[in-house]
Amino acid sequence: MKRSASRFAMALSVCGFLANGIEAHAQDRAPVTAEQVKSAVQALDKLAQEQVDANAVPGLSIAVVFEDEVVYAEGFGVRDTSTAGPVDADTVFQLASLSKPISSTIVAALVGDGKITWDSKISDLDPAFEMYDPWVTREITIRDFFCHRSGLPDHAGDLLEELGFTREEILYRLRYQPPDSSFRAGYAYTNFGLTEGAVAAARAYGLEWEDAAEQKLYRPLGMTSTSSRHDDFVARQNKALGHVLIDGKWVQKYQRDPDTEAPAGGVSSSANDLAKWLRLQLAGGKFDGNPFVAEAPLAETHLAHIMINPTSPSGLPGFYGLGWNVNYTGGRLQLSHSGAFSLGAGTNVNMLPSEQLGIIALTNGAPVGVAEGVTATFLDTARYGKPTRDWFKIYRQAFAEMTAAGEETDFSQPPASPLPPEDDAAYVGTYHNDYFGEIAIVEQDGGLAIVQGPQHMTFAMKHYDRDSFSYVTEGESAVGTAGITFTLGPDRKATAVVVENLEINGQGWFRRVAPVSDVQ
Repeated sequence: MKRSASRFAMALSVCGFLANGIEAHAQDRAPVTAEQVKSAVQALDKLAQEQVDANAVPGLSIAVVFEDEVVYAEGFGVRDTSTAGPVDADTVFQLASLSKPISSTIVAALVGDGKITWDSKISDLDPAFEMYDPWVTREITIRDFFCHRSGLPDHAGDLLEELGFTREEILYRLRYQPPDSSFRAGYAYTNFGLTEGAVAAARAYGLEWEDAAEQKLYRPLGMTSTSSRHDDFVARQNKALGHVLIDGKWVQKYQRDPDTEAPAGGVSSSANDLAKWLRLQLAGGKFDGNPFVAEAPLAETHLAHIMINPTSPSGLPGFYGLGWNVNYTGGRLQLSHSGAFSLGAGTNVNMLPSEQLGIIALTNGAPVGVAEGVTATFLDTARYGKPTRDWFKIYRQAFAEMTAAGEETDFSQPPASPLPPEDDAAYVGTYHNDYFGEIAIVEQDGGLAIVQGPQHMTFAMKHYDRDSFSYVTEGESAVGTAGITFTLGPDRKATAVVVENLEINGQGWFRRVAPVSDVQ
C-alpha cells in the first residue's frame, strides 16, 4: 500500500536535498558581486517567461533581494486561466509549506519578547495537549515541533484535516497516534506538530495564532497583502487561484482551505510582501537598519537541528532547522523551503545568508518543480555565471516520481472473476476507532457507500472481490482508488473494516460498534 498523506512530503525538503548536489567551484571562495547578481537577474527574466510560455505553470511571481535591497520583483502568466488576469509582483498566492519559515520568524519574535523560549514545554503552555506517550507529553517543546523530531509519523493529522475535523479536534486526536520513532530520534515532517508548537507559543501571550502573526510580523513590517486566514485570501482581488493539469491544460478546479494548519501551510502573500520578509531574514532580524526580531532567537531557526537525509547527490547530509531546510553548498550555508498543494500551489524560497542574497518564487499550479528550478538556476547563475545542472529537469523528475508514488493502484482493477459479496446488510453499520472517530457504511443508490468525518463526506463504493470494495478518494491527499476490506464473523456479518488510504500510520482499522448508518 502506498503512503497517501505524504504524497508531497519530500517536496518540502527536496529542494535543500538536491541543492547539496552542487559541486564546489573556485568562485565559492569569493563573494558574489553586484555585477554577478545583475547578470543573473537579466537571465531570470527570460527564464521565467520561458516557463510560462512552455505551459509549465499558469502563473509565476518572483522577488530577489541582494544586500538589503529588492533588486527584482516581477510577475508572469495569469492568475486564473479562465479569466486570464495577469500576475504581477503584488498578486497574492497561497504559500503552502513556505508558511513554515514565516511562522518560525513569528515565533522567534515571540521568543524575543521574553515570555517563552524555543525550549518552552508545550505542557506548560497548552496543558490540555497530549501525545501518545505521557513522558513525551511532559517534555516536548516548541523546538521539537518546529524541527519535526516529535516522534509523530510523517504528516500525522493531515487525513483528519482532509475529513473535515477542526484544528482543535485534530490536535486533540494526536494523542491517539502511536509514534513512528523514539522522541527526538528521527525526522518526520508533520504539519500539525508544527501547528501545535506555533499555537502554544502564541497562547503564552493570550493570542490566537492568526492574531500573533498579524501583530508580530505582517502589520509592523508593512506586509499588507499577507495573512494566515483563508478568508482574507478569498477576499483579495489580485489573487492567483490554484490550478491542476487536466489533459495537458491548466484548469482552475479546486479551492484549498488550509486554515486548520495555518502556521504550517496557511499563509498567503505576494512577492513584494515576501521580499520584505526576506530582507528581514538576511539582515539578521533588522529591517531598514532597525532591530525588528531579536537576532538570537531568529538565528536559532537557521541552525541544523536534525538530519533529514544522510547523503545527498554530493554525499553531504541534509538537515532541518526550525522551519527551514539547512544545507551547506560549497562551504556556504544555504536555507530553503518549498511549499506544495496538489490542488494548485508550488512555491520556494532559497537564500545564501553569507552573500545577503535570496529569491522567492511563487506559482499557482500543482507542484511540478518550477519554483525550485527557478530559484536553484538563479543562485547558480549568480555564483558561477551559469547553471551547474539542468535544475528544471531534475526537479520535474523528482516531483513526477513523488506524484506517482502517492497513487494507489491495488484496487483500481478488480480481478477477472471476483467472488461475490454478502448481502449489503452484512456490511452496513457504524465503525469506530479513537483517531478517526466513526465512519458508516450505508446503502445508497442500490449499492454501498462509505461516510467519513464530521461533515459526513460520502463516497460510493464499488465491489472488488468477496469482502473487499473500493472507492475513489478526493482532496489534497487523494490517492485515486483505495480499498475497503471487511472482516466477517462466524455469522457472516462484518465485525471490522480496514480503509486502505486511512491506514498509512496504522489508524485505518475500525471496529463495528452498531448496525446503524449515521456517523456520530
